[in-house]
Amino acid sequence: MYFNNIHVLIYLGVGLIGCLVGQLLGLINKRLENHERIFEKGSLKKFKMEFTAHYGLMTTMFIVYVGLLYICGINFENWYSNIKLVSYFMLLPLLISAFVIDFKKQIIPNRLVLVIFEIGLLITFFEGIFSPLGMSLALNRLEGMIVGAGIFLIITLIGGLIAGKEAMGMGDVKLMGALGLFFGVKNIIMLSVLSFLIGAVASIFLLIFRIEKADEYIPFGPFIVLSAVVCMAVPEELLFSGLWFVFSGQWFMKFLRK
Repeated sequence: MYFNNIHVLIYLGVGLIGCLVGQLLGLINKRLENHERIFEKGSLKKFKMEFTAHYGLMTTMFIVYVGLLYICGINFENWYSNIKLVSYFMLLPLLISAFVIDFKKQIIPNRLVLVIFEIGLLITFFEGIFSPLGMSLALNRLEGMIVGAGIFLIITLIGGLIAGKEAMGMGDVKLMGALGLFFGVKNIIMLSVLSFLIGAVASIFLLIFRIEKADEYIPFGPFIVLSAVVCMAVPEELLFSGLWFVFSGQWFMKFLRK
């Protein structure tokens, strides 16, 4: 049985890998939350002592990996065409880890962002050498890093001057810079806009239902992660059209015509 020209057994295998990754994430997240080294002398023994089945993360990673495989597809004839799939397979667990830790502790560990940044640089270097577009694609990724970090840094500085307190954590700024290496200029801009849109809607919802108070800090990392997942799953042109529909006011004009 095939789905999107991929045999169901391949989906199952990828899903099982996702389960394993989810279990490892649960163990690693606990150490990152407590600002502990992930790998050190006696790490294996500690992992065994701390072992707990993380069924939520395992299920999430199973669904995410299978869904990503279906969306991106896989090419067994041209290995280079699978670079997006491979890079997303490496990025998604790290993003989910950032989501969980920022949601629970209101911090995105530097060690985690550094790993995302290093993988992004590796992908950029790889595409700069092997891609038919060569350096232009690599430069687009590097520009995406600058634009992603720059947008959030400016917002953080301006917000701090206006509000008199940190409007956004530097972890968010660094995370956006690292993600720029994966998404390039156009997509990182759309990701930024989408993250603020999701953040605004979520914040209004939380305030209306009094889940959060107006003066309480709401971590922004989860909104960035959700936006990144949307950018992976939704085709670029469709995402751009959707954002343009929302921010151009076309939906409001259609509402007035009814």
